Amino acid sequence: MTSHIDEKSLISEVAADGQEFMVEMSDGCRLATDVYLGTSPEQSRPVLLERTPYGKRSSRDSDQSIHDQPTPLPSEIAEFFLNRGYIVIRQDCRGRGNSEGEFVKYLNEGQDGADTIAWIKAQPWCDGRVLMNGVSYSAHVQTAAAALAPAGLAAMFMDSGGFSSAYEVGMRMGGAFELKQATWAFRHAVRSPAAAENPVTASGLAAVDIADWFHQTPWRRGSSPVSLAPDYEEYLLQQWAHDDFDDYWAQPAIYARGSYDKFPDVPSFHISSWYDPYIDSAVENFQQLGKRKTSPSYLMLGPWTHGKRCQSYAGDVDFGPAAYFDGNIAPSYLDFRTDWMDEVLGKHPGAEQRAPVTYFLMGGGSGKATEQGRLDHGGRWERATSWPPENAQKTTLYCSPDGSLLPERMAQESAITYAFDPNNPVPTIGGQVTSGEPVMRGGAYNQVPSDEVFGASKPHLPLSARPDVLVFRTLPLQEQVSIAGEVSVEIFLSSSVKDTDLTIKLIDEYPPSVDFPQGFAMNLTEGIRRVRYRNSYTEPELMEPHQVYRVTVTAPATANLFAAGHRIRLDVSSSNFPRFDVNSNTGGTIATDRIKIVAENTIHMSTDHPTSLSLQVLPG
Repeated sequence: MTSHIDEKSLISEVAADGQEFMVEMSDGCRLATDVYLGTSPEQSRPVLLERTPYGKRSSRDSDQSIHDQPTPLPSEIAEFFLNRGYIVIRQDCRGRGNSEGEFVKYLNEGQDGADTIAWIKAQPWCDGRVLMNGVSYSAHVQTAAAALAPAGLAAMFMDSGGFSSAYEVGMRMGGAFELKQATWAFRHAVRSPAAAENPVTASGLAAVDIADWFHQTPWRRGSSPVSLAPDYEEYLLQQWAHDDFDDYWAQPAIYARGSYDKFPDVPSFHISSWYDPYIDSAVENFQQLGKRKTSPSYLMLGPWTHGKRCQSYAGDVDFGPAAYFDGNIAPSYLDFRTDWMDEVLGKHPGAEQRAPVTYFLMGGGSGKATEQGRLDHGGRWERATSWPPENAQKTTLYCSPDGSLLPERMAQESAITYAFDPNNPVPTIGGQVTSGEPVMRGGAYNQVPSDEVFGASKPHLPLSARPDVLVFRTLPLQEQVSIAGEVSVEIFLSSSVKDTDLTIKLIDEYPPSVDFPQGFAMNLTEGIRRVRYRNSYTEPELMEPHQVYRVTVTAPATANLFAAGHRIRLDVSSSNFPRFDVNSNTGGTIATDRIKIVAENTIHMSTDHPTSLSLQVLPG
């Protein structure tokens, strides 16, 4: 059933299993909204709001609550919250599901969220408190709404999303474009209302091989895998074309950093994971809201891929039974969310004091292969009062031309030069990727290509064998070393071109073993910097060929125990494709440049040019 209601309408006739209404936004667009009141519609209660582009009645893997049980349906999730004393509302985002309007990814969610909160607050069954919750896009919509300071917002539970600055996390990184935005756009254009209404559009999109299109980038309007869905093509190419940080990226819906002071002073919980692209957003939101507000802010960082908190593995690496959310953090994900919401609403004033930070320290496993063939890396949960942990200390290791990572910088001027060919980029193998299928997937993997790796060609030698990948290693560790925090690399670069990219990857390098006779190079975190943005995202500066520049490349935080006998390894190169778009090296606009040239990039290492890796090391 669908009906129209305004803010003063009563809907006490809503069934216990939820009923759909078309709720009018301030511009007249109506959004499909399911309301679950339960068996006591006359009783006013706090309301849980989740807004989604994925179908409000569709189940998602990220909704799984217990690792060995099926993922609950939205109606089952609603029933759980109803039984705990909440009203539940699920809403299709504009232009998605049954909602009206045009879908423009992210940019409409602020006003629509604020309008929805205002409507809920005006209903007699709402006690005046609206709590937002959700994963990924359903977390992004929360910071978008909070930036408009909506009255009635009482708490935010943001799992694997919530943009602090989309230019730096989630849409771009270091100035490079995250191509998961392209695979997401294609996948959801196929499932769009336009495709559902037009069989020609649907069949045309279904016939597209998205992987083929990644062999020819950048794309152009009318010549892209989403050209049959013009709305999706338009917003995607607009994202891609905005190279510099400008007014587009400063919009509150994707730039919480510019609006933190406007956020309501409410409790917030921020979750991400080591193989999720939103680590830095979760950390910044936690830090800034915790500093600027009187309400508590909490952070949790797990060992999973995007939203897969009920798995013990990420990619080809298993972290053991301690990695499951359920049974370690709480009996279930549903229990955890509800307990926290009860806590911040004052239902359990005597609740145990919660640590501000909970994080998973990877490592400490047997190093053997599990029954599934994954590396048993192990790990355990730790708690802290801040991020990075209060006892972490910055430690710097210096790169040497012989491939060493040393505690002291080189005295003699040395350098390594490599050729970066944009037509032969370094392939992406795992990492902090989501929504990248079928061309890439997130997680921890041995850094050796295979037939399943996009762009890889035989012979499938390790990435460390490529001439355009510089590898720096410590000696085998005499004792274990644990790190927890951000990763930063300072690189002294000269180049034959006006612009190029620098990429980094931190690796836990296992020695050879019976199960892994070639060893195992486990990726931990990775970063990129488009060199024109070495000093500013708003005012790019091209290079003078062969002049030396200092470039800082950061990677999202991680936490890992490097066991004795392992090596800490840093890989430096100039591409990581298809995770990021490839620099043409011309100094032109990457999103439209049809010319690509080879760059000769030189990394300098000496007392005056101390290329180095900095880590946050835990004592003991």
